[in-house]
Amino acid sequence: MKAFILMGLSLAIMTGCDTLPKRDPDFAPVQPADLRPPAQRNGAIYQSGYDIRLFEDIKTRRVGDVLTVTLNESTKAKKLADMTAAKDTNVSVTAPTLFGIASQAVLGHDLKTSLAASSSFDGGGTANQSNSLTGDISVTVVEVLPNGNLRVRGEKRVALNDGDEYVRLSGIVRPIDITTANTVSSTKIADATIMYKGDGGMNDSSKVGWLARFFLSPIFPF
Repeated sequence: MKAFILMGLSLAIMTGCDTLPKRDPDFAPVQPADLRPPAQRNGAIYQSGYDIRLFEDIKTRRVGDVLTVTLNESTKAKKLADMTAAKDTNVSVTAPTLFGIASQAVLGHDLKTSLAASSSFDGGGTANQSNSLTGDISVTVVEVLPNGNLRVRGEKRVALNDGDEYVRLSGIVRPIDITTANTVSSTKIADATIMYKGDGGMNDSSKVGWLARFFLSPIFPF
């Protein structure tokens, strides 16, 4: 009985390892509209709708067309903060007199007192961040806007030995920014959403554990 259970678990694990990564519906391509003309049998050699345009660049223009995006993202951020604050306080109270007689003569000790307080703060911080993403990804047109701009989206999935890598992109492209090679730079995509994610053993090993995240979080009092 145990042998059958172990065999079933082994088959389940092997089946799970062979499954393809799940697709995100927000970045799934769409089917192009059927623009094929109806069949015509007029006996002519040249049929309408099957012409070839020799003097026009083949560019993305319709829903379902494929466009290649050249990823050329590079961001740098630097922040420097320095603050110094100091405060000194001195309070002195003279000894009162009793009917013109000093308190020291009546009580045997002087009632004069003074208070001094000093505080200072010196803080500074520096933050540097740099990100870079290069490569190519092919996306499809999902909508042609009324002004002629194209809404595109797509993803690239790469299955590696220790995990899967995803590159997902969506945004709006102007047809004038598309080159003759049917490519466009990612820096010219409006409302761009570019995600580079991964899962699997390599991705899990690079994450901070939940206990370490607690000690690094602002809610940790020390």
